Amino acid sequence: MRQKPGESLQVLAADVERLMSLAYSECPLDVRESLAAQYFVEAIREEDMQRSTRLMDAKDLKSSLAYSMKYEAARTVSKTSRHVRSFETEDHRSRERDDKLKFFNRLENFLNSSVAGKKSTPRRNSNVTCCKCNKKGHVQRTCQVNDIYSRKLTCGHLAE
Repeated sequence: MRQKPGESLQVLAADVERLMSLAYSECPLDVRESLAAQYFVEAIREEDMQRSTRLMDAKDLKSSLAYSMKYEAARTVSKTSRHVRSFETEDHRSRERDDKLKFFNRLENFLNSSVAGKKSTPRRNSNVTCCKCNKKGHVQRTCQVNDIYSRKLTCGHLAE
């Protein structure tokens, strides 16, 4: 026996219960209920629901049916809300992406104008004196004078 396309879980459970009472009329009720639960799980068409209901290990048909119906309801709600959320998320993501793109464009323009401004004006501070050549306007790190003697001691440090 297998669940037919479009057949509800309640109808499937009623069919299983009817067939079990006909086929196993001499068996005790608890045995019949346990067998009915097993046959019901085997008859479920959708594999994920079948696997999940089997793992539930229900002892009777009513418990198996109740769990399967809860599973089906949760799956239906999940599919619906996922569809709605994906639309909202895509719309939200595209707006967020546009905002980030605008921000990066403004940042790029700002940096370009800032760099262009710095290139046009030399960055010299006339108050500093170089320890390497003793000239004003730059520091040792940016000094253009080459040492004749390598590892010359300047400003108390070994110069390289």
